[in-house]
Amino acid sequence: MEQTAWHLPHPDTQPEFYADIPVKRLIAWVIDSILIGVVTLFLVMLTGFLGLFFLPFLFLTVGFFYRWMTIAGGSATLGMRLVAIEFRDAEGRLFDGQTAGLHTLGYSISFAFPVLQLISVVMMVASPRAQGLTDQVLGSVAINRRAMG
Repeated sequence: MEQTAWHLPHPDTQPEFYADIPVKRLIAWVIDSILIGVVTLFLVMLTGFLGLFFLPFLFLTVGFFYRWMTIAGGSATLGMRLVAIEFRDAEGRLFDGQTAGLHTLGYSISFAFPVLQLISVVMMVASPRAQGLTDQVLGSVAINRRAMG
């Protein structure tokens, strides 16, 4: 499905697109982390609790694929959908599978290095478009979804 680019809203002229984004991203992250934890717990039980021996790796793997697949399928994780935000690329388009994979990889790298994660959080709070480190590298943003109607 081909999308027409509408470009990114400007934070000075359309601030409503960026209102409360850092808080909404935090809430979405908590929701997503709980969902990833539940799936991981289910997989641990499915393996007869052998999954406990590699629990951190299992949690990270489930989280990576959860984020990649949900973002690729609607430009937002399930937590992001609950708080009505979505990702847009530098041209204003919804994420495709490749962009979702790159964003998830960037998120995973940032999360692996606490200093990068801290920089990313500070950037989200301080930048006009509430972009984290991975968003800045990709030119993407998380914005409030436009009301359908």
